[in-house]
Amino acid sequence: MPATRSPRFARWQPKNVPANPDWSDLRAPNAWLLMLEGRAPWEYAALLATMPWMKKLPQGDGHPVLVFPGLGAHDVTTAPLRALLDSLGYSTQPWGQGFNFGPRAGVLEQCKADLLDLHRRHGRKVSLIGWSLGGIYARELAKECPDLVRCVVTLGTPFTGHPRATNAWRFFEMVSGHSSSDPELIEAIRQAPPVPTTSIFSKSDGVVAWRCSVNEPSPLSENIEVQASHIGLGVNPIALYALADRLAQPEGQWTPFEPKGARRWFYKT
Repeated sequence: MPATRSPRFARWQPKNVPANPDWSDLRAPNAWLLMLEGRAPWEYAALLATMPWMKKLPQGDGHPVLVFPGLGAHDVTTAPLRALLDSLGYSTQPWGQGFNFGPRAGVLEQCKADLLDLHRRHGRKVSLIGWSLGGIYARELAKECPDLVRCVVTLGTPFTGHPRATNAWRFFEMVSGHSSSDPELIEAIRQAPPVPTTSIFSKSDGVVAWRCSVNEPSPLSENIEVQASHIGLGVNPIALYALADRLAQPEGQWTPFEPKGARRWFYKT
């Protein structure tokens, strides 16, 4: 999903990737990876099969969580994710603006209003979760309102590299009315928020070139690699386990993700 116009709104570094990379030569995932997006229903089936185990994850502390869907997606797509988090004790809220057709007039303003309202009602900082394009909203909100945000977790979000290194940029331009080529904006979006920020991504993502979802190393940002499709990231049990682990950390005591024991087989951090 391409760069969006916002209101001014790890320690881990992939091998062979320089500290200040030039992503201009990135290309969208090939046809084979795009075909592998068809495994998403199996990922959802895996989530249903593992739900009894997932509900035994560490309980949340009740803080609010605002969840943004991907490009062209609706809150229905994040319902399984939100249901899991609700069962763990969080207070989740969908974005509530219908289908996500990009940052059209009023969209980002409403996102900010929702963040302010959640913080006011709960009297606590809000965690922001964004899937694909929704992760851009989450990151930009955290940059504008860092005092209101506890942490940011993105799923397959293309916040670095050129927006056209995805298989969705034409659809983005068509439905949003925005160009996907704005060098100044692209550079601004690349910067990580000043709050704990986690990018969960997959090298077999068939929509977004995985390098577009890699945070540069910093004390407050990290990357977690999982095996998943782009469409299935929000229902993939391995991805959701990592997401729940990130949210369960006590406020102000964030540390990088460290899977232990057999869990190390499922993650690269």
